[in-house]
Amino acid sequence: MESGEVMSDKLTFQDNLDYLEEIVDKLESGETTLEESLELYKKGIIALEKCNEKIDMVEKEIQIIHNER
Repeated sequence: MESGEVMSDKLTFQDNLDYLEEIVDKLESGETTLEESLELYKKGIIALEKCNEKIDMVEKEIQIIHNER
């Protein structure tokens, strides 16, 4: 996924994680302007939030399964 693409709720956890890693690589390269870095940072926060939401959802499902036993 290119860093200019809009994040979608339909992306998988792995897609969001890969996108976040791409953003980190670009930021660490030092080849982005301040403005580009800020935009990448914002997109990275969104990707991170999506990853955390998915992790929370899976943890809840595991807890439900565990409680049913």
